[in-house]
Amino acid sequence: MERDPRLIIPVGTCEQHGPHLPLGSDSIIIERLSSDLSAEFGVLVAPTVEYGVNVVTERGFAGNASLRKKTLHRMLNDLLDTWESTGVREFILLTAHEHDPHLEALSTLITSGARVRVADIFGVDLSDLLEGQAEPMHGDEVDTSLLLYIAPELVNMSLAEDYMMSRDELRRYRRGWLRVPRQSPGSIGRPTLATPEKGRALYERIYRRIRDRIFVAPPAES
Repeated sequence: MERDPRLIIPVGTCEQHGPHLPLGSDSIIIERLSSDLSAEFGVLVAPTVEYGVNVVTERGFAGNASLRKKTLHRMLNDLLDTWESTGVREFILLTAHEHDPHLEALSTLITSGARVRVADIFGVDLSDLLEGQAEPMHGDEVDTSLLLYIAPELVNMSLAEDYMMSRDELRRYRRGWLRVPRQSPGSIGRPTLATPEKGRALYERIYRRIRDRIFVAPPAES
């Protein structure tokens, strides 16, 4: 803390990602990224926040556990207040969940003076690395490829099912205006196109962008 008063906070979810992926997919991805960044820069990492604001679904999925936006916001505000009082001067919240209510809870946090930076890894442009999609979706070609690279033992590709939405449906889904349809397996996109090699390329692209824009960029002035 005396050398570098920053703190990385991985924020995951406990949410269905289709029958081929674990509930904690977002947490697994963001924990790996946080750990690698911590190792390179010597920045402390907080215990992972394992729950976030899930997308509402038309049917139930066993194991799903979601927080309301205001609950996640209040919990993180309390945590940041405690850590700031012990010397943290910059918080770096990393998440892998492109859902507007979830991101709003993170991006509106308040501190007494510490800097707060929030990065959703799926804000990185990955389109040129994908075959069947133009952008990240959910339990899709992106999530599944990343998990095949990071934790292949947790992926069962024989259960992967493709399910596509229109661009308008996807926009409303991300904003929290559209429930995950009942006929969906819980995932959206084309997970059947996922490969470990693609996962490595995706991970390296994400890592470089987060690294360069947040950890290598000049620190904030006091």
